[in-house]
Amino acid sequence: MTEVFIYDHVRTPRGRGKKDGALHEVPSVRLAAKTLEAIRERNGLNTETVDDIIMGCVDPVMDAGAVIPKAAAFEAGYSTKAPGMQISRFCASGLDAVNFGAGKIAQGADDIVIAGGVESMSRVGLGMSGGAWFMDPSVNFPAYFMPQGVSADLIATKYGFSRTDVDAYAVESQKRAAHAWEKGWFDKSVISVKDQNGLTILAKDEHMRPGTDMQALASLNPSFQMPGEMGGFEAVGIQAHPEIERINYVHHAGNSSGIVDGASVVLLGSKAGGESMGIKPRARIKAFANIGSDPALMLTGPVDVTEKLLKRSGMNLADIDLFELNEAFAAVVLRYMQAFDIDHNRINVNGGAIAMGHPLGATGAMILGTVLDELERRDLNTALVTLCIGAGMGTATVIERV
Repeated sequence: MTEVFIYDHVRTPRGRGKKDGALHEVPSVRLAAKTLEAIRERNGLNTETVDDIIMGCVDPVMDAGAVIPKAAAFEAGYSTKAPGMQISRFCASGLDAVNFGAGKIAQGADDIVIAGGVESMSRVGLGMSGGAWFMDPSVNFPAYFMPQGVSADLIATKYGFSRTDVDAYAVESQKRAAHAWEKGWFDKSVISVKDQNGLTILAKDEHMRPGTDMQALASLNPSFQMPGEMGGFEAVGIQAHPEIERINYVHHAGNSSGIVDGASVVLLGSKAGGESMGIKPRARIKAFANIGSDPALMLTGPVDVTEKLLKRSGMNLADIDLFELNEAFAAVVLRYMQAFDIDHNRINVNGGAIAMGHPLGATGAMILGTVLDELERRDLNTALVTLCIGAGMGTATVIERV
């Protein structure tokens, strides 16, 4: 199998996913094009040599429809020889785009692939693409379908995380993200988004609330109690997990991932691909895996897929220097840390989606890039990146510096 290397990565800042958010005026295709332009310019890339452009997009409709990576390549002025493809595995789409590209290179089909993702949640609302999982009883009954927030509260209840626990985790995420920005640790990879006149629209993650404290979060009401109790979804969760008598509702907007806009790409290649580009690799893709998990708990897939990936790769937890787990909800990370007895100083060390937001299709590639930069900054070697996924799945990737 051909070795697969990471040569570079970039991302946009995350803009608040509302109509008054800074990136609302920028369509998905333009967000994606900005990252394609940046990765080309930073590396002097001859786009005729790009074998594929693969991007995750969870809701590929309206502005984001019609094979957005190919459209973005046109927008970015890439050679018409560069093809494009979009994929979706819900929240892991951006990481799976990287893994898909890595697989193509490993098999010898491609030498240079750009992979990542994009989501404009202010322009294309969450769930706009619809689907049987949401709406078809023949699907959502056996899937124990419920809103993800209710599943997060089910996890908190089952594994003993209190409102104080999840709020404390959220406060720490905000502190870490603010500290990383203050120290310039994201400067290497975050590109400013500019308008047609070259004026900067957004240069920094917009969703952060660095002043957040426990008192402020205590004033927020649980977000998922009403759909859980009045919508009947608590009964669904208890049916799947009868050991639970009632759900303790602890999640709210302050300890859940933010709705934001953003895009990211990772430049992948074989050794020959890197030599043709005239650039040196920063890391290699060591292993990756996917798994299906408990559909009612839904968001515990990172635990299951980590176990699978470590077993298949012959690694163990001690081999991993840093972990990066998407902060979909605070209880997701707390359960992961509990399951593997991971100290908080090894996971999400620069904050995560609770502070900075979760642009669904882009997040996986974003957090892979974040942890690669941090490995380099700390002179460490190996990281594991993972995300929970709707309908009960998990995706994980191990990267290793070279």
